[in-house]
Amino acid sequence: MSGKELPSQARVVIVGGGVMGVGLAYHLAHEGWTDVVLLEKAELTSGSTWHAAGQITHSTSSFGLGKCVDYNIGLYSGALEAETGQAVTWHGCGSFRLAYTEDEMDWLRHTLSVGRSLGFNIELVGADRVAELHPFYNLDGVLGALHTPDDGHVDPTNVTMAMAAGARQLGARIIRRCRATNITQAANGEWVVETERGTIRCEHVVNAGGTYARQMGEWSGLQLPMTSMTHHYFVTEPVPQFQDLDQELPVIRDDRKVSGYVRMEQKRGLIGIYEKENSNSVWHDHCPWDYENWLFDADYDRVMPWLEESLNRMPVFADLGIQREVHGAISHPPDGNPLIGPAPGVRNYWCCCGTQIGIGWGPGLTRELARWMVHGAADISMRDFDPRRFGAYATKDWQVTKAHEDYKLRHEIPFPHFNRLAGRPIKPSPLYDRLKAKGAVFEEVYGHERPRWFAKHGVEQRDHYSFRRNVVHDMVAAECRAVREAVGIMDISAFTKVEVSGPDARALLNRLVANRLPQKVGGIALTHMLNRRGRIELETTVVKLAEDRYYLVCAAFFEQRMLDHLTQHRDEENVDITLRSDDWAALSLNGPRAREVLAACTEADLSNAGFKWLTAQEIDVAGHRLWAFRMSYAGELGWELHMPRDSALAVYDALWAAGAPLGIADYGSFAMNALRMEKAFKGAGELTNEVTLAEADVLRFARTDKEYLGKDRTLNPDLRWVCAYLEIEPDGQNDGHGGEAVLLDGKVVGSTASVAYGHTVGKILAFAYVNPQANVAGTEVQVVIAGAPRPGRILGAPAYDPQSLRPRTDTAMEAAE
Repeated sequence: MSGKELPSQARVVIVGGGVMGVGLAYHLAHEGWTDVVLLEKAELTSGSTWHAAGQITHSTSSFGLGKCVDYNIGLYSGALEAETGQAVTWHGCGSFRLAYTEDEMDWLRHTLSVGRSLGFNIELVGADRVAELHPFYNLDGVLGALHTPDDGHVDPTNVTMAMAAGARQLGARIIRRCRATNITQAANGEWVVETERGTIRCEHVVNAGGTYARQMGEWSGLQLPMTSMTHHYFVTEPVPQFQDLDQELPVIRDDRKVSGYVRMEQKRGLIGIYEKENSNSVWHDHCPWDYENWLFDADYDRVMPWLEESLNRMPVFADLGIQREVHGAISHPPDGNPLIGPAPGVRNYWCCCGTQIGIGWGPGLTRELARWMVHGAADISMRDFDPRRFGAYATKDWQVTKAHEDYKLRHEIPFPHFNRLAGRPIKPSPLYDRLKAKGAVFEEVYGHERPRWFAKHGVEQRDHYSFRRNVVHDMVAAECRAVREAVGIMDISAFTKVEVSGPDARALLNRLVANRLPQKVGGIALTHMLNRRGRIELETTVVKLAEDRYYLVCAAFFEQRMLDHLTQHRDEENVDITLRSDDWAALSLNGPRAREVLAACTEADLSNAGFKWLTAQEIDVAGHRLWAFRMSYAGELGWELHMPRDSALAVYDALWAAGAPLGIADYGSFAMNALRMEKAFKGAGELTNEVTLAEADVLRFARTDKEYLGKDRTLNPDLRWVCAYLEIEPDGQNDGHGGEAVLLDGKVVGSTASVAYGHTVGKILAFAYVNPQANVAGTEVQVVIAGAPRPGRILGAPAYDPQSLRPRTDTAMEAAE
C-alpha cells in the first residue's frame, strides 16, 4: 500500500496535521504504537502551525509545562535533527522577561524558584545585563529581568516536517489531501472516520483539528470548549543596526509595555502583540474547510497602542516600514490551557487540540498524551489539561466570553489564585446570595461558585493579588482561628457527588478502589481509584447508604473523570450510576463547639456512642432530612451535611442561629487548605496521575488482601520519589506557591507540590516530592522561595494534633444535663 492510499483499519487515526497531530504521531511511534494513520485535509502545518512565531522559553511558573518546555528545547536544539536528518532551523538566542514593578519582580522570583527545581539555566538579572546583551532596547523603568539563555525560536514548519519524518521512519503513515468529514462510534466501540477518500476504522481516534477541532467534536456529539482568537505579529524592513551583528539578539518579552515580544527575524525586527482590550474572535460556529494558509488583514487600530510602544522600546524600528503582517487564528480554551486527554463521556476519543502555544508546548504535551494512551497515564500531572475539566455549563457563548478573557490575560501577571471573573456566576449554590451578602469572595470550580474567604472589618470584597502576604492573610487567619477555637461553617456544595446503586454496586466499586469498602450501612471509607499504570486517578470518600447503595464524594474538577472511570470499567455489573452534584448541596461544620451547634438543630444522638467517628446517619436537622457524615477535613470535631438543594439555605440559617452565641464563623477554601495542611492531609496537588499510592505515601488506604485495578503497579517498592511533609521558616512576607526547589546539602532533591501558611502552628507547611533518601523525619533542608533559600525540616507527623484526638472528642452534654 502506498503512503497516499487510505487503509481500512488502524490502531490510531489522528485527524489534523499541525504540530500537535504530527507531534502525537511521532511520540506514539516512539512509545511503540506504529499502526498510526494521520489525516490532513491540506498540507502539513497549513492551519495555525505555519504562521506561528515559533518562540519557546523556560520562563514558566508551571512545573508540568516547565518539564515539557525543557524537553522541547532539547528536541529543537539538536535531538530531532540528529534523529531524522532534517534541519529544524533552531535559533538559540536566549531571552529576557522584563519587570517594571515589584509585583512583576515577585513573579520572576517565583519563576526562578520553579526553574531551580527543574534544573533550568535561569537567572534574575538587572537592567545592565539586559543592556549588555541587547543594546538596542529602551530599558527606562525596568527593574530587572529573568534571563533564560537556553531559549530561542524555531521554524514551525521545519519542526513539524522533521517530526513527520521521524514518525514515518518508525512506521506511522501520514496521508495529506484527505479531509475527514465525520467521526462516529460503532456498536462494537470502534471509531469510524469518514473521509473524502473513503472510510477508516480504528480503536483510538484523536482530534488534532486546531481551529477545526470544536466543530469536529460536534460530529461525535462532543462539546470541546475553545474559540479561535486572532493574533498579530509584524516583521519590519531590514534593520541597519542588525546587519553587522555576529550573533542574534535575545528575545525580549515585555508583558507590561508591549504586551508581547520583540526579536530579530534574520536581519529584520519581529513584533508580536496580544492586545489587552478589543480582542477579536472568529469562526464561532464554523471554520471554513477550504481555508488553507489563511491570514486576515491586519487591524492596526486594534493593536496600535502596543505597536507604538514597541517602537518606543526599540527605537531602531521607529523609522522602518512593516514588510510583513501576520494576523492568524489560534485556538483558545476558556482557561488558556490546551485540551490534552480523553474526551468526556466516551472511550478512546482523545483530544490533542486547543493549544494556543503549539511550538512552545506541543511536543512535550504530545509525548505525555502518547504515554497516556499507550501506558495508561502520563508522567506529568494532566489535571490542568484534561478536557474533562469542563462540563455542560461550557456553552458556546460562554466559551467565546472566556476566550476573549484568556487572550487579554496572556501577558498579565499570573498571580497566585488568579480569579477569572468573566461569564460568572455559572452554577451558584443555594447559599450564594446569602454568603455574598456576608462578604464572600468566590472562586469557580467546575462551574460551581465556592467561597474562598470572607471580607470583614472594612476589607474590600474582591480579590487582592500579590505573591506576598496581603490583607487576605489576616482574613484567612481569623477563619482558621474560629474553626480551631470555636466553630466554622463552609459551603462545600461544589464537591462532586455520585451515587452508585444496584445489585452489583459493591462488586464494581470493589474492583476499582484500593481500600476496603465500608462493611456496614453508615460506614465511611477514604480510598483511591487508580489507572492500569497504578497511578492515582482520584481520591474519593465512599459512604454506604444502604446494602446496595453507595455515595461517592470527590473534588469538583474530577466529576467527569469519576463518571468515566465508573462507566468505562463497568463490565456486566447491574448498577445505576447517578450524578447528584447539581441536585444536592453540602455544608461542613467544624470546630470544638460543632456538636453543640448541631445538637441545637437535631434530636439525633451526637455523642461518640450514638454517632461514631467516620460513620454516617440519616437525621433531621432544622426539620430537613439529610445525611450527616462524621468526618473533618479540618482535623476537628465535625460533620459534613449532605442534602437536597432546596434544604440547604434553611439548614445553614438554623446552624448559624444556633452557633451565633458560640462564635460561629464562615470560612472558605483558603482556610480549608491551610487547615488540611496543618493536619498533613494530602489533596489534589499531591494525589495525581504522576504517582503511585506508595510514592504518595498513602498505602495505609490500600489493602493487600483484595484485587483492584492497578494494584500490581501501585505497590511497587521501587520509588522514583516520595511525598514528604515539611515545615519551612516564615519570613513574614512570602510563603511560597508550589513548584519550588527543595535542597539538601545544596543539591536539588525535589520540589514542593502544595504550600500554605499554618496559622495555628506559625510555620509554612508544604508537601514536596523528593528523593526517597531525603524523606527522613528531622532532616534539615532548604526550600527556594521567592528566589532565595529558606530553612526547612522534614516532619514525621502532622504539625497540629498529631495523634488526631480532637476529631474524636466525646461529648459532655449528657453530664451537663
